Amino acid sequence: MEPVCDLVLPCRDEAAALRTLLPAVPAEFAVIVADNGSTDGTADVARGLGATVVTEDRPGYGAAVHAGLLAATRDYVAFMDGDDSFDPAELLPMLDDVRSGRADLAVGRRRPVSRAVWPWHARLGNGLIVWWLRRRIGMAAHDIAPIRICRRDELLALDVRDRRFGYPVELLQKATTAGWRFAERDVSYRPRAVGTRSKVSGSVRGTVRAARDFWKVLT
Repeated sequence: MEPVCDLVLPCRDEAAALRTLLPAVPAEFAVIVADNGSTDGTADVARGLGATVVTEDRPGYGAAVHAGLLAATRDYVAFMDGDDSFDPAELLPMLDDVRSGRADLAVGRRRPVSRAVWPWHARLGNGLIVWWLRRRIGMAAHDIAPIRICRRDELLALDVRDRRFGYPVELLQKATTAGWRFAERDVSYRPRAVGTRSKVSGSVRGTVRAARDFWKVLT
């Protein structure tokens, strides 16, 4: 099957996760790994498993995402963390939401498989940002889009400029004010791969740093 959608995985030191994640990606997706300063061989593992690799030396989640977006060539583009905390098969109904014209942006709403998967500090920070966006601009989603799919040209036109952790918040804010139609689906949120560590929820410090980036976008 010829892929119909590019799947961008922003990665920093995710070699252990990619060994499990990449073989599970459905054939509908062509994987682009945006390597953001890895020192564990992430790029070599990705290439060895058939992914396209782009390098973004500027640190930041948004910087890696944007590099992957620029490297994408298909009409549709998806984004997902590269830590194996999500099941890539759950991208398929979301892709159908956008390809069918039912939605302009399909997003995932995390449903943890256990309480320990999503630490309280990360859940609290996420909840506050979502509450603010829903109250302030009427955003339809209930999460900050850890998985998302849309048309590539429309995302480029949206001109999301944050290059740190605030990227998904700015995207949701701009998509809402632009009148994009959302489709939100529950997605399983499972423990990340052994040998990897979250840059956000892995520590209170990481969550605070991400929350600071979120609020910079909102204000």
